[in-house]
Amino acid sequence: MGVQHIEDIEDAVQSALMTALETWTTSGLPDNPSAWLFRVAHNNILGELRQRTGRRRILDRNQGEAGEVTETAPDVFLEAEVKDDLLRMLFVCCDDAIPDESQLVLALKTLCGFDVREIALRLFTSEANVYKRLTRARNRLRELSFAPGELTDGQYTSRMAAVQKILYLLFTEGHLSSHADVAIRRELCNESIRLTAILAEHPIGQAPETFALLALMHLHTARMTARQDAGGGLLLLEEQDRELWDRPQIRVGLNWLAKSAQGEAFSRYHAEAGIAAEHCLAPSFAETRWDRVADCYSLLETVAPSAIHKLNRAVAVAEWQGPEAGLAILKGFEPPTWLAGSYFWAAVMADLHRRCGNTDVANRYRDVALKLAPSLAIGDLLRRRLRNDGID
Repeated sequence: MGVQHIEDIEDAVQSALMTALETWTTSGLPDNPSAWLFRVAHNNILGELRQRTGRRRILDRNQGEAGEVTETAPDVFLEAEVKDDLLRMLFVCCDDAIPDESQLVLALKTLCGFDVREIALRLFTSEANVYKRLTRARNRLRELSFAPGELTDGQYTSRMAAVQKILYLLFTEGHLSSHADVAIRRELCNESIRLTAILAEHPIGQAPETFALLALMHLHTARMTARQDAGGGLLLLEEQDRELWDRPQIRVGLNWLAKSAQGEAFSRYHAEAGIAAEHCLAPSFAETRWDRVADCYSLLETVAPSAIHKLNRAVAVAEWQGPEAGLAILKGFEPPTWLAGSYFWAAVMADLHRRCGNTDVANRYRDVALKLAPSLAIGDLLRRRLRNDGID
C-alpha cells in the first residue's frame, strides 16, 4: 500500500481487531491470528481505496492478494510472508528522522492496535502528547519516497534498538494490561514472542540484546497461568501456585538467556531477564534470592537510567533487608512528574509505609493508588495487597 496511506491503514487495523473480537468469540482462535488479522486489514484497506477513489491501478497491483475474508484466510496468505511484512513495517515506523517516542507511538497505534490511552499509560505521558507524536510521525512517513521492501541493511541495523523496544512494550502490555476489562492479554505476549523469535533467527537480529529480550518474554510467559485466579483476577507473586508454572518454557527462556551472555553486550533486557530468572528458579517466594534481584535492578539503573528502576530496587531491598531499608533507598528522592502521577509510585509507597507501621501515610498513598489504577483487576490487586496487616 505504501506509507502514504498510513491513516487508512490504522483504520483498517482497528476494524480488523473489532472483526476478530466478534468472530473469534463464536468460532474460536484461528491457527495463525496474526495472519488472519493481516488479511482482514488488507482487504479492508483495499475496499476503502476502491470506494473512495476508484483507482483501478491500486486494485490491479494488489489483485492477487484481495480475497474474501474467511476463517481460512491464514491458509491462503503464507505465514512467512506475513511475518516478513510485519517486521518490515516495524522497521519502517522506526525511521531515523522520527523522534524515538514518536516511533513508538506510531508503531503501537498503527501496527499493534493500541489505543491512545494505552499508549499514554505505557509511555507515562499524556494523551495529548501521544496525539502530537503520532502527527509528527505520520507527517514524516508521508515524505518517504521508498517502499518498505527497499530498506537497506544499514537502515535495518540502525533501527534494531527501536524495534526491540516496540516488541518489549507490546509484550509488557500483554503481561499486565492497561485495558479496563482485561488483566492479561496473552495474544499480545504470544505475538511479541513470535516476532522476536523471527528477529532472533534472522542474521540482522542475531544479537545478545535480541536473545535477552526473547529470554525475558519466555520467562514471564511461563508463569502467566498462575498469575490469575479462577475468576480472572490477578494474584500476587507470593500467592501463585508454582506448580502451574510452565517448566519447559522456563528452560527455553534460560537457554536464550545463556545464549545472550555470549560477547560483552549487556542491555536492560539482560538485567530484566536476570530478574525474571531469579523468580523462576526460586523454590518459593520466601526463598527468592532478593539480594541478586536487587543487584539486577542496580545494573538496570546503570544501563537504562529510570526512576522506575530505582523504585523497583527499593521493593527488592525491602524484601531482602526489610521495609525500612526499602524506604531508605527512596529517602530524599523526588520522583519525576510522570512517575509521581502513576498508580505504581503511590502503591509502592503505600506498601512500604504500611509495613513500617506508618498507617496514616500509607493510607494516603493507598487512596491515590486506587484512584489511579488503570483497570479493575489492578485495583482489586492493590486493595488486597494494601489492606493486609504485617509484612508479607
